[in-house]
Amino acid sequence: MGILNNESCLKMKEKEYHKTIDPLKLKLAELQRVGKEKQIPILIIFEGLEASGKGAIINEILVTLDPRGYRVINHNHPLAENNLPLKQYLEDIPGKGEFHIFDKSWYDLAFQESTDITRRCKEINKIERSLIRSGMLIIKFFLHVSRKIQKKRYFKAKKNPAKSWKVTPYAWKQNFNYKSIIESWEDIIERTNNYDCGWNIISSNSLYGAKSEVFRIIVEKIESYLNQKEVRPDDVLLPYKKPYSLDDVDLSKIIDKKEYKKEIIKLQNKISDLHHELYTRRIPVIIAYEGWDAAGKGGNIKRVVEKMDPRGYDVIPIAAPNDVEKSKHYLWRFWRSFPRYGHVAIFDRTWYGRVLVERVEKFATKYEWKRAYQEITDMETQWVNNGSIIIKFWLQISKEEQLKRFKERENTPAKQWKITEEDWRNREKWKEYKEAVEEMISRTSTNSSPWYIVPANDKYYARIFVLKKIIKEIEKCLYGV
Repeated sequence: MGILNNESCLKMKEKEYHKTIDPLKLKLAELQRVGKEKQIPILIIFEGLEASGKGAIINEILVTLDPRGYRVINHNHPLAENNLPLKQYLEDIPGKGEFHIFDKSWYDLAFQESTDITRRCKEINKIERSLIRSGMLIIKFFLHVSRKIQKKRYFKAKKNPAKSWKVTPYAWKQNFNYKSIIESWEDIIERTNNYDCGWNIISSNSLYGAKSEVFRIIVEKIESYLNQKEVRPDDVLLPYKKPYSLDDVDLSKIIDKKEYKKEIIKLQNKISDLHHELYTRRIPVIIAYEGWDAAGKGGNIKRVVEKMDPRGYDVIPIAAPNDVEKSKHYLWRFWRSFPRYGHVAIFDRTWYGRVLVERVEKFATKYEWKRAYQEITDMETQWVNNGSIIIKFWLQISKEEQLKRFKERENTPAKQWKITEEDWRNREKWKEYKEAVEEMISRTSTNSSPWYIVPANDKYYARIFVLKKIIKEIEKCLYGV
């Protein structure tokens, strides 16, 4: 054993403990208020061995804080059976000015999934990097207790009717397999002990000493964070090999109406059959639509789902974020919408809004949208690595075709609701949006999650194109063809 082999701890008697802890509590309460005023999201993660005192230490923190300003999330539940395992943790991340405590976290997930610790730790590192760069303070604790003290605490708890329920077969198993469990945790800690988000290893052989150390570190970390000057790393822009140009898209492709009607029925029936197979094999599918205003996204989506079982898919229209969504990391609302196993999520506009509309309209700073390319590809890679299919479409039309469709909407009473002043404003920035789209495709079209550029001047052709691509991608996953 290495980093968890040190059984020395800060020993304190009760009188000395209260003398030390009382000013720290006052300071922490003050820092909670300052963090809320400055809109800083604070996440404190507690991991540790059984009987290491996590509950007692967390409770000591809670009685110090304003109860209206914190949330404790206990993730001591089975792995998510109906969704992406990491989703259950990402749903609970704090928003601006919020103070969240995780009692067990994505690290416990890595520990439980011991056969694939390497991949899971890489995913966690990327998630934490993204959260930190968005302005979140993350403080991580691992509470360590010696095997001898752990066993002693088990026997003591067994004698107390109010605590005996805590001494489970799993707890005894951990004591019996103490050495191998310590080695697994050391492996996880070493893989995730990053410079900007390091681990604090606390020996809790003495609970007074452990509590004092935890408070001291939390106060120190928050004070340091509040006083530091903002440092923005230079490595935020994801590189790419070759620039993409929308001018290369052949928009002259068409299909006649008779052939379209014949082809679409066959393709829709095929989609329906594959949808059932996806459900049976519990494979989630994400279909992402982006494109110019009036490019035909809505009509295209309608033809995709027309013969699918409505209980097995969701169409998720993405508009401007609401106040709750604005307070969170910008990818939070997309993690929450990840489909259950065997289900399909169809996004009408997507997480790429950060590098499109938010970039062009300056809703996001240059630092924010530049780092988003890496964050988005990291997220998509995690989805694919967890068995998902991601299919991304950009619907491309000419500027002339867009104008034609805008005027048609204005002159058709049943379609007038589709055209807004915002659509006309966006059209005036065609050049800026085109530049943003081309950079988005260049930087985020990967082998595991490529962009498909849909020639969409002819709506019939675009619908057939999309259906064929969806079928091809699903069949490739299901049958390797």
